Amino acid sequence: MSADKTMTPDEVVGRLTSGMTLGIGGWGSRRKPMALVRALLRSDLTDLTVVSYGGPDVGLLAAAGKIRRLVTAFGTLDSVPLEPHFCAARQGGGLELTELDEAMVMWGLTAAAHRLPFMPIRAGLGSDVLTVNPSLRTITSPYEDGEELVAVPALRLDAALVHLNRADARGNGQYLGPDPYFDDLFCQAADAAYVSCERLVDTAELLKAAGPQTLLVKRAFVTGVTETPNGAHFTSCEPDHGRDEAFQRAYVRAAKDPAAWQDFVGRFLSGDEHSYQAAVAAFHEEASA
Repeated sequence: MSADKTMTPDEVVGRLTSGMTLGIGGWGSRRKPMALVRALLRSDLTDLTVVSYGGPDVGLLAAAGKIRRLVTAFGTLDSVPLEPHFCAARQGGGLELTELDEAMVMWGLTAAAHRLPFMPIRAGLGSDVLTVNPSLRTITSPYEDGEELVAVPALRLDAALVHLNRADARGNGQYLGPDPYFDDLFCQAADAAYVSCERLVDTAELLKAAGPQTLLVKRAFVTGVTETPNGAHFTSCEPDHGRDEAFQRAYVRAAKDPAAWQDFVGRFLSGDEHSYQAAVAAFHEEASA
């Protein structure tokens, strides 16, 4: 494999196919690979199984009818408790939902990363997740304790999309914010992983920017890397930028009305990434006028 793994968002999406199981990193409305999600929206891909700690990535793909099955613990915008398009798709039967709790998603990705069929865990015992997801199974410890555990299935991915603060051309990815989330597990659980970043830098600069513990994603697990400044917008990507709360509120308002949503799509989602960023800048200029 070439040492230089750089590509454009559209080239990343060009490597994906309909029907794939796609993992999307980040958490809620935090550090989502939104430039790659918007590239997905511009494509003709459909019938996707999406594994995500759901936020606007899930909402936008659901609104576009691209998700067949969603594997998630929640769908939230953080400062807005529920993702509106996720709620509409769920209530309207627009997608098949596989509900797991937050720990089950983590351990399912961990099992896949280690190429195991399942992981025995305690998470979920005594909760309704075993009722709403009857496909889950329990297992008895083969040792003297005889403890009953949940056998959470591996969440093996065809491809993963994650967004980080910095990366180099070889695919090493660095987070600079307060939380790594589980982007490394998404990459390790996938047959192919694509990293978008706020800024592409030389490898030496990754070590200068912060300690080596911030080097979250290793190049061995990365297929492609793309520089997308402000590419997590409107979600947060601390310390590069916070969540765009004003834009997120506009997104939520538009999602509640079909005509308003069509206007939103026409203004912000009908062009390429450059057009999107320009429209967002104009949105803020109008708001401050």
